[in-house]
Amino acid sequence: MHSIGVAVAGTGFIGPVHVEALQRLGVQVTGILGRRKASSEAAARKLGLPRGYASFEEVLADEGVDSVHLAVPNILHYDLAKRALQAGKHVMCEKPLAMNARQADELVELAAASGRHAGVCYNIRFYPLNLEARARARSMERVYSIVGRYAQDWLLYDTDYNWRVLSSEGGALRAVSDIGTHWMDLVLFITGLTPEAVFADLSTVHPVRRRPKGEVATFASVDHLELEDVPIETDDCGCVILRLAGGARAVLWVSQVTAGRKNYCTYEIAGADGSLSWTSERPNELFVGHRSKPNECLTRDGSLMGPLAGGYTDYPGGHNEGFPDAFKQCFRAFYEAVDAGAGSSEVLYPTFADGAHSITLCDAILQSHLEERWVAL
Repeated sequence: MHSIGVAVAGTGFIGPVHVEALQRLGVQVTGILGRRKASSEAAARKLGLPRGYASFEEVLADEGVDSVHLAVPNILHYDLAKRALQAGKHVMCEKPLAMNARQADELVELAAASGRHAGVCYNIRFYPLNLEARARARSMERVYSIVGRYAQDWLLYDTDYNWRVLSSEGGALRAVSDIGTHWMDLVLFITGLTPEAVFADLSTVHPVRRRPKGEVATFASVDHLELEDVPIETDDCGCVILRLAGGARAVLWVSQVTAGRKNYCTYEIAGADGSLSWTSERPNELFVGHRSKPNECLTRDGSLMGPLAGGYTDYPGGHNEGFPDAFKQCFRAFYEAVDAGAGSSEVLYPTFADGAHSITLCDAILQSHLEERWVAL
């Protein structure tokens, strides 16, 4: 990995997360790109990077850049990913992959034709106990239900504002697209099940938000700023039901307006011979439920997990791994595949095809909500 050069586009909340994870892996980060040259240079200084890029053209022209990470607003994903692939770069893109299914399908085809690796950052897959849950769930006799939620509170008040609340910037869906897709990708990755139909009922709690006159970073406070009213069309919360192949059902409650839940992702997978439950606020514990013997709580420990999960944990049991480590392990899977030259059918990381599937799901969820009916996939 030391021979791979990576540039990161995005200096907000998540861009530096990518940089730090890459640095911990030993991947060479060539520089970072912000909205303006000054913000690029400031981020480069703060993160100890050699270069703050002036433009995306400058990123693509840098011969030391083999791969580009996109941690920019949703509306930019399609264009920047397309340009990077056309320039012969590998791409790791934040979700959603694009603004609509047409764009996503085009990127999938372009990635396949380019011979480059192209991934979407569904990092939650790579908490080690979720990899352990995958191995266990796929050995179950039958999975018949999945229930869970993904809840946050950073948009609880009508004065909470960020570009993500605008459909023009983030897309028609927001809570479902921003965090609900993480949950859906996770449980489908764990179980290997395929959704056949969806039913959704979504809600916009604040149809009008009060926006600061000036952009605000994710999770930032707007106290003491001058505000103006902005109409909101995107979802604050809602329920999604998935009918899965083989007869299983999955139910998700997603919310960005649940007080006290800062970043709470949880699932319970029930099968004929047991159950599995995990939550992101206690990511180093996996509940293993039984009917006829005592339940278990598996604490993350490489020596107690299977080879898949054990290969993506770096610290001994009792030395907790969390949010930053999930990014690191996601990028490890990506760059190990880049280094090995493996084909897309052989990789563990979330591919552009996975990202396109999430957008297809979102389109069906939005249609179901608007038409108040089941929508087949």
